[in-house]
Amino acid sequence: MAKSRDRLDAPIGTRSRFVPRISIDPEKFGRASEAFARAMGTGGFLIGMTVFCAVWLSWNSLAPLDLQFDPKLTNFTLLTLILSMQASYAAPLILLAQNRQDDRDRVKFEQDRQRAERNLADTEYLAREVVALRLAMEEMATKDFVRDELRDLMRELLVELREGEKPGKHEKGTSPRK
Repeated sequence: MAKSRDRLDAPIGTRSRFVPRISIDPEKFGRASEAFARAMGTGGFLIGMTVFCAVWLSWNSLAPLDLQFDPKLTNFTLLTLILSMQASYAAPLILLAQNRQDDRDRVKFEQDRQRAERNLADTEYLAREVVALRLAMEEMATKDFVRDELRDLMRELLVELREGEKPGKHEKGTSPRK
């Protein structure tokens, strides 16, 4: 039987033994890129780069020719390469940091939207409850209403009692009160 490596209907199981498999934790790499982007966006970094370039240019312009490592005659090729390499790494790292920030903003926006929906639902519920309480309060008898009703009933009772004391309105066999 042929080995699985020689078979065309089976996938290759392992990679080459000469190329090691590199596993990168995306979260750690993302945090490192954000730290790098934050550091590059500071005034300290800009001042440091300016001082570095000024010292580099000064040394390679003013030092004796045998001590210069990137002479002015070659248009500071080494400095140009270093700055180009720094820019070629900085751009993707900054983009990665921006993408991570966009992802965080998207999650935060979604959480804010859900919170706003809950707040709206709670507000609508409370508004309905307030309306229901107002309607119930309108149907409830107030103290003044009950007092007025009791006064009216007392007046009616007094009127009935007074009319009941008049002669001729009594039943037979009863005497009027005095």
